[in-house]
Amino acid sequence: MRYQLENRPMCRACVSPVLNHPSLFESPVAFTPLGAVTPNRRGFMALSTAALLGAGLPAVGGGSARAATSDGSIDTIFKGGNIIPIVGPASAEAIAVSGGKIVKLGAASDIMSMATAKTQVIDLQGRTLLPGLIDPHNHTVLSSIYLELLTDVGYLKNKTREDLIANLKLLVSITPEGSWVLASNFDNLLQGGDLSRDELDKISSTTPIFVWYTNGHDACVNSPALKAAGITEDIGELPGGGHFGRGPDGKLNGLVYEEAALLKTIKPGLPTITPAIAISAVNKFVAACAAAGNTLLHEPGTLKADWIAPFMKLAAQAPLRTSASLMYEDMKGYDDYRKYGVGAKATQLPDTLFTLYGVKLIGDGSNQTETGAQTKPYLNSTSSGKPNFDAAAMKEMVANVKAAGLPSLIHCNGDLAIDIALDALEGAYAGSTELGINRIEHATMARQDQIDRMKKLNVEPSFLMNHVTLYGAAYRDQIFGPERANFMDPAGACDKAGLRFTLHTDSPCSPIGPLRLVKTAVTRLCQIDNSVIGADQAVSVQRALEAITIDAARQVGQPDRLGSLEAGKEADFTILEDNPFTVDPAKIDTIKVSETWVAGDKKFG
Repeated sequence: MRYQLENRPMCRACVSPVLNHPSLFESPVAFTPLGAVTPNRRGFMALSTAALLGAGLPAVGGGSARAATSDGSIDTIFKGGNIIPIVGPASAEAIAVSGGKIVKLGAASDIMSMATAKTQVIDLQGRTLLPGLIDPHNHTVLSSIYLELLTDVGYLKNKTREDLIANLKLLVSITPEGSWVLASNFDNLLQGGDLSRDELDKISSTTPIFVWYTNGHDACVNSPALKAAGITEDIGELPGGGHFGRGPDGKLNGLVYEEAALLKTIKPGLPTITPAIAISAVNKFVAACAAAGNTLLHEPGTLKADWIAPFMKLAAQAPLRTSASLMYEDMKGYDDYRKYGVGAKATQLPDTLFTLYGVKLIGDGSNQTETGAQTKPYLNSTSSGKPNFDAAAMKEMVANVKAAGLPSLIHCNGDLAIDIALDALEGAYAGSTELGINRIEHATMARQDQIDRMKKLNVEPSFLMNHVTLYGAAYRDQIFGPERANFMDPAGACDKAGLRFTLHTDSPCSPIGPLRLVKTAVTRLCQIDNSVIGADQAVSVQRALEAITIDAARQVGQPDRLGSLEAGKEADFTILEDNPFTVDPAKIDTIKVSETWVAGDKKFG
């Protein structure tokens, strides 16, 4: 079944900012005792940040790496397993840590000679120790709230339409009277096509049901939800482009499109986002990411400038490092933090494990909704999508980012969007990386000539490799055809061209977990039909691991501190139960994460 598209405004991002809206948060009055954030002309940003991160958290302090032991002794030694530095020697027998930093690695006898009575010696018992794994594109705060307030009914939970309907009925049965069923992550490409008002009405004619699509820009509701939200048959398009779908009879069919319409529809069903809800959500999410093996998450564009100060409180207590880039419209928010270092000179904000990097711009929409901007039409279509900005506008914005002394991160799913972005980056930076690595986010349909051009311009892509495992078959059969689909997320072509790249999850748009990214980059397996999508775009295990360690560290401005096991670098480790170099590549994603260590302290395990 082909994905049916309505005539709708293009998606302007890979995630929806609906859950950032001020009307969903508790009154600012609730946060005045905090003192850390005062509501200003941006109102919500200050209040929501306080809601998310300020209330009930300890004062900032103590979150950074431990000071070096005063007598110079070694704090911890790891030995007895597979220690993989990623950069330099292929392996080491042991590694020594002091003051949160790596002191030395090498032969076990040499390292053990450094031990004192105070040294903790950890026997890996055959496990594999890697540099901490990094997700360079993860919408951390937005994912937290999204996953806390809505129940995941996506493909990984419900492989068939029958399972989906059964679970929605179960949710209705346990939902108190007067409350809504709020579900998320529905995937119309993988779960049988669009939902409808009639289909949801058959599940319940009394309990409001809201099902958010995984693309973040669409939803479907039943009649009780429309009634509760005050949405009547005569409703038109809302300011900002939000609108409601209609069937052949002209009546509302339950489909809801874009931010304004989504907000109007979901608001009556959501609980008010209080400090307790928000803090719980963020803590759960970062803990889950640490358990999945991550030691750093970079949030591109969904952490606002007014969130930075209170976010530092959470960053000081989080079980992993955090990093962020601001949106273009918000980049003046860096002014108060430049003295600490941003971009290529990113350094931890005081008493935290939190850093700032660059500026996010959004060049087009999503290939799954056929709003990614392409140079050729989509399969069996006359549409090729449209860029969000023409060439002149993109050049002006990127030039402004360069003038502000910051690197650019440009969301581009389609190859036309990539052309426009590369023209702008060449005009502004002319290949310089002095301010940091300029990135093409997703770069899903990059062409070979664009890969060669990125190499020339020192621009690097970051691939959402879960596209291949989740949508490879759909790209091949429904959206692009075999030839174009086989070149999606072209990591292999980048490797052959000597162009460095990274891998990311884009959570909440795809599941967290760095090992799934590695497995897919190595195998190119689509889990929907077990087909291989573009076998020649596969890369080695070594290269895939570099993409979530040393290259990811460079793409967030921290290659000198993170991403490899080298003397002087931060002691960030991910310890696995098995060795990704020796297990069946198709099972890399099933390797158990045993422990994660950040700045010399165990954070998970």
